[in-house]
Amino acid sequence: MKRTVQDLAERLSCRLVGSGSLVVTAVASLKSAGPESLVFVDDVRNLRSALASAAGAVIAGSFAEAVSSTKALLIHPQPRLAFARAANLLRDSKPQGGTHSSAAVAPSARIGNNVMIGPRVVVGENVRIGDESTIGMGCAISDDVKIGAHCRINPNVTIYSGTTLGDRVVIQAGAVLGSDGFGYVRDAETGHYEQFPQVGRLAIEDDVEIGANSTVDRGALDETRIRRGTKIDNLVHIGHNCQVGEDVVIAAQTGLSGSAVVEDNVIIGGQVGIADHVRIEAGAILGAQSGIPSKKVIRGKGVVFWGTPARPIAQYLKELAFLSRAARKDRQTGN
Repeated sequence: MKRTVQDLAERLSCRLVGSGSLVVTAVASLKSAGPESLVFVDDVRNLRSALASAAGAVIAGSFAEAVSSTKALLIHPQPRLAFARAANLLRDSKPQGGTHSSAAVAPSARIGNNVMIGPRVVVGENVRIGDESTIGMGCAISDDVKIGAHCRINPNVTIYSGTTLGDRVVIQAGAVLGSDGFGYVRDAETGHYEQFPQVGRLAIEDDVEIGANSTVDRGALDETRIRRGTKIDNLVHIGHNCQVGEDVVIAAQTGLSGSAVVEDNVIIGGQVGIADHVRIEAGAILGAQSGIPSKKVIRGKGVVFWGTPARPIAQYLKELAFLSRAARKDRQTGN
């Protein structure tokens, strides 16, 4: 989508320095920018490179206010954030509504206005899809699923019955939502396992994004819930009955066992393992490859936890230093 620099400045609440008549068509890096590109710098050290680039306009912090330049400058206190919002505006085109001829849509499904349903999609009975949502090719939407407005479901996503998605939800390719949880009961006499009922629901609130090939299980008897604004990377698994708060960020290859609770604004690094009935309190930060044992409570807003079992990073580094000194002493004494 094409937008003038003036239009972008107004929509992004930026102060415009220079002409606003230039038309911008895309965001770009400093290296790949062209005359209709928009770039950003959030450090004064990179400002000269931005001004020397081929870009037509630059988003920068207040450090650029007094700079003399032939390029249009959009001044914002958070340049990276403004740049991300600009990218959304430049690609913000309404989906072309319509159902592909190879799609199978149940007669009882209620499809909103300007919804796009791609090739080989299957939409079950009593499904509801909100206005201007997109269902990519090969998706399977089971009976009674509810999808809100302005959602984007990318190719080959599977959504099981009993799943509800809010508005503006993005699901990347290959994700599976609402599948049975991993819950079994062992027969003490035979040693065999039988599945515990997995008949609950999955609720995903507004503005959530779920990465490619991630899986989120339904609740066993109640619900699994992912709250507003949470962003989940690729290859993440969230088990049954988990409760994930608002504005949580979870990096790739992390796993949450059943009934784990992650409160608001938690940051979870890659390959973190969280056991059952763990509670991660608001604002905590789990470093990559941390491990949290069953029923453990992690608390400390803004505190980084690391290691297995996870503990505050300052404590963890002291322990590593102690072990290093002990090992060095053993080598020196020949033990």
